[in-house]
Amino acid sequence: MNMVLLPLAATDLSAPSRHAAQRAAMLARQSAGKLALLHVLEKNALIELRRLFAPNAEALEQSMHKQAQQALAELAVELGRVQPGAQPLCVDCHLHEGTVLTSIAEQAEALGCNLVVVGAHGAGFMRHWLLGATAERLLRKTLQPVLVVKQAPQLGYRKVLVAVDFSHWSLRAIALARSIAPQAPLVLLHACEIPFEGKMRFAGIEEETIQQHRQTIKREALARLDELALDAGLTPAQWQPLVAFANPPDFILEQEEEQGADLIVLGKHGTGMTEELLLGSVTKHVLGQARADVLVVR
Repeated sequence: MNMVLLPLAATDLSAPSRHAAQRAAMLARQSAGKLALLHVLEKNALIELRRLFAPNAEALEQSMHKQAQQALAELAVELGRVQPGAQPLCVDCHLHEGTVLTSIAEQAEALGCNLVVVGAHGAGFMRHWLLGATAERLLRKTLQPVLVVKQAPQLGYRKVLVAVDFSHWSLRAIALARSIAPQAPLVLLHACEIPFEGKMRFAGIEEETIQQHRQTIKREALARLDELALDAGLTPAQWQPLVAFANPPDFILEQEEEQGADLIVLGKHGTGMTEELLLGSVTKHVLGQARADVLVVR
């Protein structure tokens, strides 16, 4: 059974974040029909404004609030506009002062939202790094899944790539993928590795033996994918397996292109500092380089 989606769309009222709000509205319409729309006035920017423009800062600040409220209201009307054959959408607007990432996390929890939707914005090389780093900081502040929207939404997602590692989050990731893209086929992807493969070669173990280990590990991974799909309630027509010995972020990005995926689902978890850093680097790399939208599940 697909879960009921209650998305929070965080917008800075730019064009890329408008794409995120549009995608959030599409997801809300196919589920509960409710969307929370949030704009945050950055606290530090307001403090600097008061310092630079005193004694006229108060009037300027009131003008900024009024303009933001008006822009939010106009966006809400646009998103909530009745579409032929579509479910009605109720859009609630929220304007807050504070630190952006903290406000997003706090509002998602306070409003009972179970999905945070944000846009990719900026340009050039630094955008790739900043996007991954910002999403990582947001993920550290919220337990809710975060959907980073990169493309202007036209239709529902057509094909979804779900990177799984057989940890406890994998079933939740599949469930979320099915809720967000109920009609899309899933590709369950797993990147294998042989423990101590480099040391085995250094110790002079024959390549044939190493390759035999590789085949065994791959067969086991495929069997585990079958079990995972069964536990997730997927029928054979709804998914396909993909297993390879590869660097995870490169493998994910390669398969994004090869499979024609328009949504990538990643997991973010960890029990120790090293695991957290490694998984964080995969998340940041994929967020920065992927053309598809990216959903990160904690």
